[in-house]
Amino acid sequence: MAASHAGRDRLGLLLEQFDQAREMARVRLAGLGDEEYLWEPVPGCWSVRRRDEATTPRAFGPGEWVLDLGAPDIPASEYAEVARQAAGGMSVDRIAADWSVSVARVEEVLAHTGAVEPDETAVTTIAWRLGHLHYAFAGSWEWTFGPRRRDPKLMVDFTPSAASALEGFWAAVDRWRDSVATVTEEQLDTVGLSQYPYGSDPDEPYVSVLSGANLEFIHHMAEVALLRDLWRARSVSSG
Repeated sequence: MAASHAGRDRLGLLLEQFDQAREMARVRLAGLGDEEYLWEPVPGCWSVRRRDEATTPRAFGPGEWVLDLGAPDIPASEYAEVARQAAGGMSVDRIAADWSVSVARVEEVLAHTGAVEPDETAVTTIAWRLGHLHYAFAGSWEWTFGPRRRDPKLMVDFTPSAASALEGFWAAVDRWRDSVATVTEEQLDTVGLSQYPYGSDPDEPYVSVLSGANLEFIHHMAEVALLRDLWRARSVSSG
């Protein structure tokens, strides 16, 4: 684990939280093999697939392997997030662009009309969770500390190899973390320091963006840990 951060400053607290979560995740991911990495606990999971075998309409990636992504809509599980975006000052137009839906669909969610049946939340593989986090952290670095040119969804060569995926993933995470450690107090309060194109980053002070990144990392890694537990239980029950 990284050395404890002295003092109680905002950045130190956020880095300490992230470092602890990162070290726990490294332990939980030790020994991940390809079969487990790609295991689909139920039919129709989102995962990493060859481009010509993708079953979701918006699967993306720069190479032969792509990351599943379904039809554009706002899942019921994300209605609270849409409300949070609106309450934080994000315009309806930007929210619609963030979710790749119409302005009318956003207004419908905010009004709680319920006129459109919401999509169910997709079940995903470990490969999908890691791929999702990988392009998010790579893109966050690009659009905060980098040249702000590349589309985050085209920055990661997704792979069926667990070892290769983890190597690239930790490299992207560590580069992002090292750059975050250089952020000043003034920059923490700067709205739009991150111009990450998917989400509300351009409308938020950077301290809120960092807090959200920590939560994103923690909740996806918790889901990966659960999938690892289910994989072991499956192996035992079928043995």
